[in-house]
Amino acid sequence: MVEEKGTISINTENIFPIIKKFLYSDHEIFLRELVSNAVDATQKLKRLASMGEYTQNLGEQKIKVSINKKLKTITVSDHGIGMTAEEVKKYINQIAFSGATEFLEKYKDKGEDKQIIGHFGLGFYSSFMVADKVEIFTKSYQEEAEAVRWVCDGSTEFQITATVKKEVGTDVVLHINKDSQEFLEKERLQNILNKYCKFLPVEVEFDGQVVNNPQPLWTKAPADLQDEDYIKFYKELYPFAEDPLFWIHLNVDYPFNLTGILYFPKVRNEMEFNRNKIQLYSRQVFITDEVKDVVPEFLMLLHGVIDSPDIPLNVSRSYLQSDSNVKKINAHITKKVADKLNELFKKDRKAYEEKFDSIGLFVKYGMIAEDKFYDKAKNFVLLKNVEDKYSTLEEYREQVAAQQTDKNGTLVYLYTTNKGKQDTFIQSAKKKSYDVLNFDGPLDSHFINMLESKLEKTSLKRVDADTAEKLVDKDEKIESVLSDKEKEAVKAVFEKAANNKSMTITVESMPPDEMPVVITLPEFMRRMKDMAATGGGGFMMMGQMPDQYSVAVNANHPLIDKILKADTEERKEQLAKQAIDLAKLSQNILTGVELTNFIQRSVTLVAE
Repeated sequence: MVEEKGTISINTENIFPIIKKFLYSDHEIFLRELVSNAVDATQKLKRLASMGEYTQNLGEQKIKVSINKKLKTITVSDHGIGMTAEEVKKYINQIAFSGATEFLEKYKDKGEDKQIIGHFGLGFYSSFMVADKVEIFTKSYQEEAEAVRWVCDGSTEFQITATVKKEVGTDVVLHINKDSQEFLEKERLQNILNKYCKFLPVEVEFDGQVVNNPQPLWTKAPADLQDEDYIKFYKELYPFAEDPLFWIHLNVDYPFNLTGILYFPKVRNEMEFNRNKIQLYSRQVFITDEVKDVVPEFLMLLHGVIDSPDIPLNVSRSYLQSDSNVKKINAHITKKVADKLNELFKKDRKAYEEKFDSIGLFVKYGMIAEDKFYDKAKNFVLLKNVEDKYSTLEEYREQVAAQQTDKNGTLVYLYTTNKGKQDTFIQSAKKKSYDVLNFDGPLDSHFINMLESKLEKTSLKRVDADTAEKLVDKDEKIESVLSDKEKEAVKAVFEKAANNKSMTITVESMPPDEMPVVITLPEFMRRMKDMAATGGGGFMMMGQMPDQYSVAVNANHPLIDKILKADTEERKEQLAKQAIDLAKLSQNILTGVELTNFIQRSVTLVAE
């Protein structure tokens, strides 16, 4: 052939440096693009051979990546379909013309097209982010085709000449620029291949070793797999993780294409927003681990792999664009997760309960985030009480309705956020035969609000939000042993002893076996503080406001009578302070100097 020089066909001179430097946010992507193109070329030749349009020996269908540190080159070689001189001019010189698109169009009626990965053309030019010269040596599968060398120095000028190449296929040689010498290091290239090419459908060899698994688990039929296979693959993805709780194998071909495996990991009792654990692939090429548009927000804590050729990607394959297919896939994943959880609940409730402390995080998050998920999950979400007994929403309503319905017909669910610290109040509730739920999870403050908005005539109160008599107001009166005048005297003593404007003192009639003083923070105030603590937006200011505590003095407790009958005002105040500090201790708000004074006063009183 005659040597040819020319200008790469682009719309403007200014676009080429933009393509070279800014086409991708991360320069390492060049290797993914070149290896993906090599996979495409290999798959095309296999396809032609299967259709009888290529009758020669296919040879070793393997992609090789190699480094020559002396020459400062990286070479990606394949034994694929190759290109003629005309095809080089068409696919390489006309930027963004898609060879894969044209190939699929030509053979669209001749079988499966899923194995053709992507678009040769624009991705190839990512090479110039790291190379100041790129050479292509290629020989087409077509009989009598002449081998071709194409070279470009990063300008819009190119050169095509005849060359000698024995085997069909393509070698892309990158002459690495001085700013990108890091890519000549074996370890650096190995890490990129591990990240982007780990599951490519054609073997990829680097430094004498195959670095990928061409048949990952999600490409196989679920009926052919055992539990051990799923766990082994999970360890391949996340070598240091505990075994997953369970998994969901996705396999859809209509109305969109989607395969993958989603794992439910064991989650400790804290919000582990370690996102970027789900990997997105397109025909086994790693795209991104930023999958927020594909996977519902509440399932971002899952682990695993999603592979779909139908997910639209921008030119860099780095960020998802939202369209109808993405929304359909998102909805499908939500449904599959809900169906799986419901199946586990119905199939083996005991095993489901044993896992629910971890599963519950996903379920509650989903119910808060999506009404459609709530409608499904309300049948398998579980409430756990302080005795670690689990109940569905319907079961729990039936369980507590008789005892915990107030004078207005409102059902009151009592809860604790810390069994150990709120035990005094839990015991007071139990004396009245009330049940107490355990809501100590990272999402529970939001879950409580959601339940109140969804459940008819139901309110939730933290067990220390009021005295036991008022938590479920049944309009039942307890007589006081004190006269009104004595109540006023008691109130005056306690106000002096408290000496705290943030505490509102009342004298109330309670059973004599209750605490002499009960300090509570009203449910509304408590709820606002909990929301603020978990990033409740407009509630942040509420979190900074001083607490306004209610201090209820039990008129019927023997200690109150003893305080009234104390012989000196100093003695009355001493005993009142002791009672207040005991109440503070039960609320975990006795600290610093106050705690020290309480201990010293306790020693004195015991000694007396």
